[in-house]
Parts: sequence; structure tokens; C-alpha cells
Amino acid sequence: MTDETRQALDRQRTVEITTTGRRSGRPKRIEIWRYRAAGRYWLTGSPGARDWYANLLAHPAFTLHLTDLDLRVRGRPVTDPDERARVFGAIVPTLDWAGSLESWIAGSPLVEIELA
Repeated sequence: MTDETRQALDRQRTVEITTTGRRSGRPKRIEIWRYRAAGRYWLTGSPGARDWYANLLAHPAFTLHLTDLDLRVRGRPVTDPDERARVFGAIVPTLDWAGSLESWIAGSPLVEIELA
């Protein structure tokens, strides 16, 4: 990853992503928050089912849209309980609206953004 890419990612917490629809095969673009923990970048959301997550499970390649930069990246779903606990343990306490850490570990999607 270039310094320019890292700086853009670090500056912008609200990003847009375009996934491929798991059933339709059509592009789906949404706004989402990007998080940083353990020196890596993550996508997540409050507990519950999310279409973007289901799309990434079916088609891990997606586009991450930053202000002046579109990046083709891959999503790595995180299902290992220990890794989920570590990552959410770093993210959730920084969110004053988040609710319990346990609810996020149990029910929130978690995807690492893998940059080429």
C-alpha cells in the first residue's frame, strides 16, 4: 500500500463500498464506516444482518471509494471468536453509542479490508 493510500484511509472514516449482489450479481453501493485496529482496516456495523456482509461472503472482491481514490480490495470475513474479541475490543470502546461489547462480538459483521 502506498503512503498516499494509507493517508487517504486514515483521513476518511466514512467511506463508500461497492459490492456485488449475492443473488443479482449487480453492483450495490453503500456508505459505511471504516475502522482501524491492530494496524489494519475493518468494516463492521451494529449487531444484526447486513446485505453488504452477505454480498462480501459471496463475492469478497469489492471497491472501496475514498474521496479521490477508488481501490479494488478484498474483504476477509472474521469468524474466529478470539480474533473477533480482539478487534471489537479495540473498536467498540471508542464508540459512545455502541452498546455492549458482547453484543457486537456475538452479532456484528466484521470484515478486514485486504489491500493489494
